[in-house]
Formats: sequence, structure tokens, C-alpha cells
Amino acid sequence: MSRQYPRTSIAGPGGRVQPARPGDPSRIGPYRIIGRLGSGGMGTVHAGLTSDGLRVAVKVIHPAQAEDAEFRARFRREVQLSARVQGPCLVPLLAADPEAAEPWLATAYAPGPTLNQHLADDGPLADGTLYAFATGTAQALAAIHQAGVVHRDVKPQNVILTPAGPRVLDFGIARAADGTSVTRTGVMTGTPGWISPEYYRTSTAGPQGDMFAWGALVAYAATGRLPFGTGAPDAVAFRVISGDPDLDGVPEQLREILEKALAKDPSDRITAVSAAEACSRLLASQTTQVLGDGAGLEPTRVGELVTAEWNMPTLDDPTWHAPSPSSRKRVITTVLVAAAVIGGIVGAALAFPASGDSRGAGKTGAVERSAGPPTSSAATRAEGAAQRAQAAGAGDASEPSVDPRNAVIPTDQLAGVSDPAFTRAGDQSEPTSDEWRASTVASSSEEQGVDTAIRDQVAAMLTTKDLDFMKPTVTFNKRAQTVMVTGGPISQIPEEDQEVFRRAGEMAACTALAYRLKDHPATWPYGRFSISWKNFDGDLEPSTLGYGEATNGCYSVVAAQWQGDESGIATAWIPSSDRDEIRVASAADKAVTAAWNARIAEGNGLEPFSASDATDVGFDPVEKAAYVWARDTDGVLVGRAQRANFQDAVSTTLCQKLTAEYNGNKTWKYVRWSVAVYEGNSRIPELIGSGECTH
Repeated sequence: MSRQYPRTSIAGPGGRVQPARPGDPSRIGPYRIIGRLGSGGMGTVHAGLTSDGLRVAVKVIHPAQAEDAEFRARFRREVQLSARVQGPCLVPLLAADPEAAEPWLATAYAPGPTLNQHLADDGPLADGTLYAFATGTAQALAAIHQAGVVHRDVKPQNVILTPAGPRVLDFGIARAADGTSVTRTGVMTGTPGWISPEYYRTSTAGPQGDMFAWGALVAYAATGRLPFGTGAPDAVAFRVISGDPDLDGVPEQLREILEKALAKDPSDRITAVSAAEACSRLLASQTTQVLGDGAGLEPTRVGELVTAEWNMPTLDDPTWHAPSPSSRKRVITTVLVAAAVIGGIVGAALAFPASGDSRGAGKTGAVERSAGPPTSSAATRAEGAAQRAQAAGAGDASEPSVDPRNAVIPTDQLAGVSDPAFTRAGDQSEPTSDEWRASTVASSSEEQGVDTAIRDQVAAMLTTKDLDFMKPTVTFNKRAQTVMVTGGPISQIPEEDQEVFRRAGEMAACTALAYRLKDHPATWPYGRFSISWKNFDGDLEPSTLGYGEATNGCYSVVAAQWQGDESGIATAWIPSSDRDEIRVASAADKAVTAAWNARIAEGNGLEPFSASDATDVGFDPVEKAAYVWARDTDGVLVGRAQRANFQDAVSTTLCQKLTAEYNGNKTWKYVRWSVAVYEGNSRIPELIGSGECTH
């Protein structure tokens, strides 16, 4: 089945990443910008990544508004107010700089369509999902109001339906409940159809106005119809002020709550807290895991109810995972490695905690990927896959007697074998589509063992990059003596993700076949492998991503020494979701910077990088290598001596970190290293050294 990715959201967060446009920044504050999410009346929303791979939406204010002193004062106040708000079903504000030449604010990224998009494509919400939507959005408004903030722009475009629940976003025009914020005379804020009667009459905006819009929002979610209809703004305003809402089709118990929210008199309306409690009771009645009667539940308990009944597909946009399109040789572009921690924002920027973090402005701390797997899960799977690969070669399921991380993949397995079953050694011809079509699933126990080993190894390598949604199919063609590893179809997948799949498939197939050939050269007929990609269901001529032979070695070796390459560093650029890798990368990056600064202090004619974050560290799980690269925009490393000094400082420091982790963590597999430099604004790395650490 094809994997579908989210549609572009006009609201910014929740949309698919669009290509950057000429003039777009490559970095805003601590965030690396990889594309656009959309634009609106206030500005452009960029897709950004923190240094450990957390996805963020960075809204940059339009220059014309930024030049307006009154707008900037209002924006500064709104940022301060929004920073107060923490709670369930919200998209938290992470950081902002209202004093920048182009003011900006950053929020967590929320994947999924807006309510508008979902209704247009899939129709109204129903049953438990509808009650979860009502409960979650009411709880979000309760948190906003309890912080003394009024949202003022509750509408379908500002609610994202993420796989984890609804998320209310955009406090861009929020005001303090006490009315002390800066206002602009004569400007009506809001969207027709989502404006309360009192605001039309007196421009009064308070929590009650948010609740009126919430009632209309939930009614719209339940029916797919705007409760006060469509048409000219004046006609909609008249119906809001004097007409009854269209609530036909809303479940009766929920309708009673919405009628209280849509009361014409603000004093008669239900509060957000009361609405959340009432909706949670309806939600509890829908689930088999009833958490009390719903009344007086803590926000976390309400969140459990919402999660239990929420029913939205898990969506992802693969363009977050890798740089913009390039050739198979990988021209590297701007995407972040999961390496260092998020730093304090320089100058007059404001740094805000997320999810209850008490760190204040100017302090640093690791930002964990909330969607990442447990600390050792990926590493544990990798170790198990390595064991199964060796077991596949030995023809049984016994555990290896040595540390699988130290196992040497055999080469030249047919030397001295008089009558090997694999007879196509040295055949450089590319496997054909006919051979792919003639391949079949594993039939013998030996083939099944290799099948399992390949699939497990591919999954283990892809998991650390959040790419394990690419599930390989393994088939065998005995006549061609080739094992076929096939991926796809997955819609809208970028070439970069296919490239990582190719590398993982080649390594997994090469490893499994190498062990099998070594132990059973007289009976095992498969020594070649081919990696293919189906572009659609029923594709009979899939694209060939790569192919090779398992008798020539599985790693990149030059003069008997492992050598990094552009494909490896491209994979290392992709943010990791493994917490051990994130932790070690952060520590290694700091240590490398400190080591380089120490050499500069010795007076060897070396110069510092102009940027504090000029170096990065990332991991390639395919060849089990750590990469360090420097963005040398000022020509610090133009000479041979400077590069030799940098390589030595990096390799010595990095090996200390890798070896210590290897000796203390049985699931750690990285002992190789490679150093690269990006000169000036070049996107092509120059690899200046590679090697292996002793352990």
C-alpha cells in the first residue's frame, strides 16, 4: 500500500515542506531552515530543525509590518503572553526574537491537515473522534485562558489534526485578558463566521468570545457546515448577531454543550474549563477504558481520554528527513544533524521552555525528540540483526560466541573452493527486470534465514533515522544467483530517502550473503544482490537503485583502510532519533570545539571559526561511522597544515568519546570516523581523513 503524506497546510505547522525560495534564510536563530510551510497575513512560515532534529515552524514577520513600531510593540507583547501558555492540545511557543530586524517566533511542528482540509477531503468527524476533538480543543482554550491570554482567532485553519490529537495553534493576535496589550485603533481582528456577537457590536474580545468561536468550530467539525452559513461578511455578521446556529446533525448531548457556547449573551456562555469537563464525560462514555466519570479530571487524564479515542492516521513528510533533491552522489544541502543541544538565542531573543521545562532564557539543554524510540531500542535491534546475519551464514539460530560488533565480514569466500555453487563471481552485469520479475519469496529454511537477516538489518539501520517505514521485500532468483531487495511504493518520497534505503539494502544483503557463502560455498548459490524500488503498485519494471556482489567486501575500503564518502556523510546529516547517538554527538561536538580552541590558544597560527556552531557531528548507521564536518565560511582550513591539525584534533577527541561509549555500552557500534570540510558556501564536502578507533 502506498504511504500518503500530509497535504500542504495554509496555517504553517502541519503542512508538507515546500522548497525554499531565492532569498530565504538558511538559518533563523538556533534553527536550520530546510524549506517553507506556508505564508499568511503576518508573514512566512519556514520549516526548521533544531540541532538534535526536533521539527519546528518558524514564522518570520513581513518586513512592512516589522518596520511599523506599533506592530512591533504589539508583537513583543503577544510573544510574552504566548510564552505563558502551556497545556494539552496546544502547539507551544519554543523561542522568539521580537527585536530582530525581521522578528520571528518558533513553535513546535504539528504534522497533519487543518480541520478545514480534513473536512474537505474526508468529511465530518464522528463518534469518539468528534468528542476527542471537542474535549481537546476546549482543554487547550482552558489552558490559554488560565494563563490570562485570549486566543482571538479560533477557526478551522488554526486547528491541526495530528496523529496524537487536535492541536490549537497561532497565538499571533493574542491579547491579555485584562486589556493591557497594545492595540491598533480601527482594526478588526478575526475571521467572519468565527467572530462573537459582542465583538461585532462593541469590539469586546475576551475568553467568552473564544468560547463562541469554539462552539462554531465543534459544530463545523461535526457537520461539515458553517453554523452561521456563508456569503458576504455583512450577511454572516447579521446571522451571528441575531440568528440561530445550524446545529442539525450534531449529537444531542454535544449539541446541548454547543448551545451554551453559542449563546448571544457572553455571560450565559459555558467556560472552557466547564466545556472540557462536559465533553470529557461524553468522551469517557465512548471508550472502553473509562477514566472515572470525566468530571474534575487532571489535564493529563483528559489527554489520555483524547488519545484513547482519537483516530487519525500517522502522517509524515519525508522531505523533513533529508536535504533537497540531489544526484545519487549526494550534493549536501541544509539539513540538521542530530548532534548538539539547542542553545540560548543571542542578542535580544527570548528563549522559552517547552512542556514544563524550567530552563530560562539564555540557558542550554538537550531537546529530545518526543517521537523517538526508547534509548536503546534501535541499538538493541541492530545488535540482534547482526547476530541473525551471522546465524543465517552458519545455518542455525545459535548466538555467536564473540561480540557481534567485532565480527569481520568475510571476503574472497570462494578462494580454494573447487566447485562453488555460486558461479557468477566477477559478473558486473546489472540484474534485469526480467530477473526481478522471475524472483520468488524464500522457500527453503536457508533462504528464509537470509530473508529475515536482511529485513532485520535494514530496519535496524533505518530506525535510527526515522526511516523504518520503508519496509523491504526480499525475493530470490536462483538462475540469476541474485537476491532482490525491493522497496516502495511510497508516494512523494524524496531521492535522498531512497538513497539511504539503497545503502541499507546493499549492506544488509552483502553481509548476510557473505556469511552464508563463507560457511556453505559448495551449496549456497546466491552471491549477488540487487536493490530496487517500485514506483507504484503493480510496477513490473522497478527502478534499480544499486547492485553488487558479496565476495568483494561490504565496506568502503581504500588501501586496506576504511574510507568515508559523500553517501555516508549525507546519511549522517539526517537527524537521529536514537538517544544514545544524540547524547554522544552532543558531547563529541562540544569536545571537538574545545580541542580546536585549545590548539588555537597554543599559538600555532590557527584561527577560530567565526560561527560558534561551525562543526557538527552525525552518524551513518550503514557503515557504522561517525562523521564530523566543519562549515568553513572564512577559509580557516584552506591550508594543508590547518587541515592536518583539524583532522588530528577531531580524530583524537572523537575516538575518545566513541571508544568510551563502545566499552561501556554493549549496543554501541560506532568506532569508525571521518572528517569533512565545506569550503565557503560550497555544498560539496571535501573528506580530509577517515579511520577506525582502537577499542
